[in-house]
Amino acid sequence: MILKNPAGEFPRISESAYVCESAVITGNVIIGENVFIAPHSSIRADEPDSKVIIKNNCNIQDNVTVHSLANTTAIIDDFTSLAHGCIVHGPIKIGKNCFIGFNSVVYASSIGDRCFISHRALVKDVRIPDNRVVEDGWIINRQDYVNKLEKITDELIEFANNVAHTNIMLTKYYSKIRDV
Repeated sequence: MILKNPAGEFPRISESAYVCESAVITGNVIIGENVFIAPHSSIRADEPDSKVIIKNNCNIQDNVTVHSLANTTAIIDDFTSLAHGCIVHGPIKIGKNCFIGFNSVVYASSIGDRCFISHRALVKDVRIPDNRVVEDGWIINRQDYVNKLEKITDELIEFANNVAHTNIMLTKYYSKIRDV
């Protein structure tokens, strides 16, 4: 479902993106090329002067929520995967080639490129540099905790890349059958 926000703004969605019919996208949302939006996702920029930008080749999996507070922006950069049930809340910037795990919450933070936020993690009010891993269930809500984060492994980079590319393939597949 595509809805305008109270300011009358409608989402702008690339022709090459795939949006499942049960997803809800509201307001000042920009969705780039080859983006996959799975069932029951909610992407909202409905508060005053809020914005959501999802760049190219991203995937927003089942039951994901992306929302921005008034006067803030949520940016998800290229080739980033938001896995099942996670919450991404603006103000937020997530870099390129990132993976945000199942049921994780990421809020009011800046996440560098090639970061892997594992399942059930909480990331709040911090800046995470490139190439870092937040382990399963960790709470990272102080900048000094960020210093303890390990660098991402080749295996996790490969996993994140595979998830991104699989969802690009699904985007193309579902777009093709939608047009039949």
